[in-house]
Amino acid sequence: MRTLPDLLELNRAWASRRTAADPRFFDRLSGIQRPDFLWIGCADSRVPANEIVGLDPGELFVHRNVANIVVPGDPNCMGVVQYAIETLAVRHVIVCGHYGCGGVRAVLDNRFDGAAHVERWLAPLRELAASRQVDLSSCATDDARWAKLCEINVVEQVQRLSHSDVLVQAQHRGSDVAIYGVIYSLRDGLLRELVGPDRAADATLMSV
Repeated sequence: MRTLPDLLELNRAWASRRTAADPRFFDRLSGIQRPDFLWIGCADSRVPANEIVGLDPGELFVHRNVANIVVPGDPNCMGVVQYAIETLAVRHVIVCGHYGCGGVRAVLDNRFDGAAHVERWLAPLRELAASRQVDLSSCATDDARWAKLCEINVVEQVQRLSHSDVLVQAQHRGSDVAIYGVIYSLRDGLLRELVGPDRAADATLMSV
């Protein structure tokens, strides 16, 4: 198991490589940030936002939580969204879920092992799963239900975000903010768009 000194050594090596490849990298990074995208994703350690889309530090504003949930009353998530749109002038928001999400699995199994904070956090997802029982029960296997709920969750969070006060106010100001829902596969490292400004969510969409 790695320790903090190991991580500090890795950090020094990373900074050295960055400087060697681009002597002005940190000078530019220390200036004002101007990311083009806000990423709302899962906290899963296997889904590193910048890395899977090939962007450098400073190019992606990121908020992550368990199961990539958007709660309009959550000051953490909505504070990030508001800062991104109103201060950083971000005009593209990506909600990213992933297949194999542990939070989604916990909801399907109704098993939280005494993790009260996680159980409370996932309450909106439990309600969503209950409301979509017809869709989920039509899946042939448990793994198919798991994948399906991962997809449904992404589409739902896009809808919640689009109806949040921050996005509604942005529309009233004439700010054109595009919201995309994508899902990431741990098996091949690829993203797939589920819903966006030019792509309506397909209710029959099923994962492969």
